[in-house]
Amino acid sequence: MTDRTSPTSEPAVLVEGLTKAFGQTKALTGLDLVVEPQTVVGLLGPNGAGKTTAVRILSTLLQPDGGTARVAGHDVVEEPQQVRQRIGLTGQYAAVDELLTGQENLMMIAQLTGWSRSAARRRADAMLERFDLADAGGRPVNTYSGGMRRRLDLAASLVLDPTILFLDEPTTGLDPRSRNELWTIIRELVAEGTTLLLTTQYLEEADALAESLVIIDHGHNIAEGTPDELKAQVGGDVIEVELADPQNTSRAADLLSAIAEGSIHVDAERGDLSVPIGQKDHAIAGVVRLLDDAGLRPIDVRRRRPSLDEVFLTLTGRPAEEAETRDPDRRQDVVR
Repeated sequence: MTDRTSPTSEPAVLVEGLTKAFGQTKALTGLDLVVEPQTVVGLLGPNGAGKTTAVRILSTLLQPDGGTARVAGHDVVEEPQQVRQRIGLTGQYAAVDELLTGQENLMMIAQLTGWSRSAARRRADAMLERFDLADAGGRPVNTYSGGMRRRLDLAASLVLDPTILFLDEPTTGLDPRSRNELWTIIRELVAEGTTLLLTTQYLEEADALAESLVIIDHGHNIAEGTPDELKAQVGGDVIEVELADPQNTSRAADLLSAIAEGSIHVDAERGDLSVPIGQKDHAIAGVVRLLDDAGLRPIDVRRRRPSLDEVFLTLTGRPAEEAETRDPDRRQDVVR
């Protein structure tokens, strides 16, 4: 097992001015990042912002062009082996051997690092039990569901009891139930003292799991803080409007721009609008009056705080789900 106590008081992850280019494509352009021990930091950004490149550098799978990165007190370039002994990595897709059983996958990881066969078997069985895979441990992984594979992949990342875990979009492709199950496991890991760096395309996931967030775009930081602090940057509350006729969405947006304090987010297919209104009093009455005078009937009008989606839209100029160019060097790699 890894000693979970840090020999120094420095952050679990410390990144300063990290740069990386792939030919003419600049993936990282001066990334700074601090992750304190036993915390969860969410790394957010559009596709192509450099999130996966950063994780691959921190997990010693890729060398930076410039800047420094230290993980668990060790330089990722000068001391890669010491870093690898203290980290776990779960990528976007389950990286387990589908022809082996769940138990065989976990045993293989332990034995590759010098464990005896009997010790590896005991550890594998304990991890299968913890991740609710004991009944399936003797079956080939190609018979597992997507959620089961992701749980096995996370279990594989934890076989060696790492102090720091990198989760690169760990719930991609999972159904809501499987995602919630993985969230529960992640919360348990944090409660036990594991430090987590999480990249995710689901902003509700970052909101639910991360204590602090770092938003990057074009390879460098553009904002950081707690979810509440970032939401406060948007500038007040939002009124959500659902129209009876989605064809009237554009017309409604034009009308409501008179009272909006910022860009209105429109979902034309559903007939939904999100209208930033700051701290205005009686704003709902004003929205209803404008729509009523124009003969546009809303099904629902409600006021709420900004979401991380709106923070993302405000800071990057595009919604979180919008896909851009993928990270230039985004093949699947595994570190255990």
